[in-house]
Amino acid sequence: MTTSTQPAPQLTAQPRAAHAPRTRLLLAAGVAIAPLFLIVAVTQMALRPGFDITRHAVSSLINGDLGWIQTANFVITGALAILFAIGARTVLHGGRAATWGPILIGAFGIGMIVAGIFPPDPAFGFPMGAPEGAPTNMSMTAALHMLGFFGAFTALIAACFVFARRFAGHARGWAAYSIATGLLAPALIITGTAVFTAATGIFYLAVGIVTFTWLSAVAARLLALPCPRSVAGS
Repeated sequence: MTTSTQPAPQLTAQPRAAHAPRTRLLLAAGVAIAPLFLIVAVTQMALRPGFDITRHAVSSLINGDLGWIQTANFVITGALAILFAIGARTVLHGGRAATWGPILIGAFGIGMIVAGIFPPDPAFGFPMGAPEGAPTNMSMTAALHMLGFFGAFTALIAACFVFARRFAGHARGWAAYSIATGLLAPALIITGTAVFTAATGIFYLAVGIVTFTWLSAVAARLLALPCPRSVAGS
């Protein structure tokens, strides 16, 4: 009786599957949020006559002859966030934050678009010719701007804690970063609102730097992950 021996199957390492090009583009939209918004805003702060960050919020740049630049900055940032939310839904499929993470990021994007379309009231001498003090009555457009602003950042702050829960099991540094961002952002908003006539603009700019940087960093992390079938449940 002859016994034939079969060669043992060899185990080879499987390469990590990459995201589809469409998904990569959607996630890259999220990576672009912080640099795009902040570079455009800071450039205008430096170049537009009469703007003073110690007196004016960044959203005040929506007003005036060149206000369309900041309007576009808000709207494009919101659109990028919505695209990122779609890509994040694909990457987070089956894992924690798969539902509420993209929903909250998308809500942030919608809020930014609303805040960009509806301008705040001119005040504190900006743009040139505006009243030197705060407006006595808030216009409807300013109210809608405020609604969009607070809606956007409420959603983004909530997203920080949703992603903190996702990261808690395997990336504690990212979880801590998310929690710190989620706590610092409302503290800055509350402080900025409390000192409305003093340094509101500085605090609101700080909110944007802190939260937008976090959002772009999360997008970059998701972009670096393998495709969903390799990370489901993580």
